[in-house]
Amino acid sequence: MKTMTATATAALTLAFASEALATEWNVSLWGQRRAFTEHVEKLAELVEERSGGEFTMAISYGGLSNNRENLDGISIGAFEMAQFCAGYHRDKNRAITVLELPFLGVETLEQEVAVANAVYAHPAVQDEMAQWNARILMTSPMPQYNLVGTGEPRDTVEEFDGMRVRATGGIGQVMEAAGAVPTSVTATEAYNSMESGVVDAVAFAQHAHLSFGTIDIADWWTENLNPGTVNCPVVVNIDAYEALSDEHRAILDEAVGEAIEHYLLNYAELLQRWDEVLLEKGVQKVQVDQAEIARLRGNADPIHQAWIEEATSNGLPGQELYDLTVQAVADNAPE
Repeated sequence: MKTMTATATAALTLAFASEALATEWNVSLWGQRRAFTEHVEKLAELVEERSGGEFTMAISYGGLSNNRENLDGISIGAFEMAQFCAGYHRDKNRAITVLELPFLGVETLEQEVAVANAVYAHPAVQDEMAQWNARILMTSPMPQYNLVGTGEPRDTVEEFDGMRVRATGGIGQVMEAAGAVPTSVTATEAYNSMESGVVDAVAFAQHAHLSFGTIDIADWWTENLNPGTVNCPVVVNIDAYEALSDEHRAILDEAVGEAIEHYLLNYAELLQRWDEVLLEKGVQKVQVDQAEIARLRGNADPIHQAWIEEATSNGLPGQELYDLTVQAVADNAPE
């Protein structure tokens, strides 16, 4: 019977050790690869490259969970990383919904990142996420939402009255205050809802109007309504994060900044092409009069105050979180 040489034994031991050190994370997204997911794609690329292939991410677009259940999946360890939007389940992530309040005054994606990071760092946010075994890794910055719709353009508060609109979070609230009828159908359901006439308009950022096809059947787009945006963090399962080797955890953490920078550059290119898309699709650009926007903005203050009171009643430092958000918006205003 032949025995293994010392060299062969060492090689086999090294192979087993390498295999044991290899880590693959499952990542739950939805829809398709688009500007909204580019930072996750870039993160996976950087992590694999910098770990020499020992830490990889298998990204799934809807194959692991639907978008409303990604936080639940993280909580039970069904996958290690996921993206979700706060407006899909406000009761599960009340603290970060402060970032979805209407007319906060955020002007750029860079400012959006800074404001989100300030809020994510608050202990109340971290504690609430920990209830779902989740740790926020990074945000998914999106520009101010605007409406695409069918039929005649709607550009006054009176014309919003009775309008059925796909709008979540604070955007839905401010539209409701103007008499519209908001619905929170998911992004993947928006096209069918608009095509079938279930909704008259859809509030999205530009990338989503492109990715989910709403721009293809739209007649008009509000160029400057800018009522707010939604907040969609990327989270990791705490147990999986803590189980990483020190080296892999450092690689992951250090790749976040570069992934966000890639996202911002990619989104800037998309915005440069937006006018061409509207022209190609035959979509009318609608400029809403500043007096009408002011009327809408006047509905925001009671919504902000109601958020503070509700958050406080739920045991959160509502005023503190709100003040932190407003201060972060001011501190990071573009020059």
